[in-house]
Amino acid sequence: MKPNLKACGQAMVTAMVNALLALALMLLVEFTISGTFQVPEPYLWAGILIWLVIFAGQFWRQRHLCKSDDSSDASQHTT
Repeated sequence: MKPNLKACGQAMVTAMVNALLALALMLLVEFTISGTFQVPEPYLWAGILIWLVIFAGQFWRQRHLCKSDDSSDASQHTT
């Protein structure tokens, strides 16, 4: 259970940072084009979708890395 929690935390932080950066970039482009700082609803949905996709990919990757790290630690302790 611990590798899943560790992977979930790391994936959540990575996804949140990437989603916030993407949202900031979208708002910067919107400000450049329109000259106002309005947050259209599609941008929020796009930020949530970006977070969800990155979270899923990072969670799978981090869980795999944590399990691999745990197995290598266990094999080192048995030798």
